[in-house]
Amino acid sequence: MGTVFLRRLSRWQAESQREQIADIHGAAYRDGYGALPLERQDFIRRLTEHDVQQEDFDLVLAGDPALVGAAYGFRVERDSAWWQEFQDVPAEIDDIAASRQVFVVAELMVVPARRRERVATRLLTDLLARANPAVALALLEPGDSTARTAYQSWGWTKSGQLAPPAAPPKEVWSRVLDG
Repeated sequence: MGTVFLRRLSRWQAESQREQIADIHGAAYRDGYGALPLERQDFIRRLTEHDVQQEDFDLVLAGDPALVGAAYGFRVERDSAWWQEFQDVPAEIDDIAASRQVFVVAELMVVPARRRERVATRLLTDLLARANPAVALALLEPGDSTARTAYQSWGWTKSGQLAPPAAPPKEVWSRVLDG
């Protein structure tokens, strides 16, 4: 396999490349963990109408040169609408959120053919290095044992769940980072 290169995208670039990002999402979740992934148009809608609109949105793509992975997220604070959907928040994370030092990894996805090549590790490391938060949160589907195993191996722990209205809940995993 060839070398994988990482590159950052601005909000505008993320919106303009939403179809290619949706291709990564479809490929990454096609043979998933039992739960059905978002339909393509639902994923694009969530990406462009919700995620990209968050303050301090950031996205990193991996390519070889074809796109093989993506990671994106945003900073949250305690009084945000997003935070109100986070249940069972540990007190120490809630305190840190008051100072805008919490970054949510909304998606981390790699196409199956490039898994086990540390692409996800590189994407996550690059995404969090720029954000430089005190705590990172990741959103996982409850039945996704592959993602759970990966995050556990990176030192993350389950910290609650996100229960948005009219959407299935997600597990929230956290990691305190060296600042």
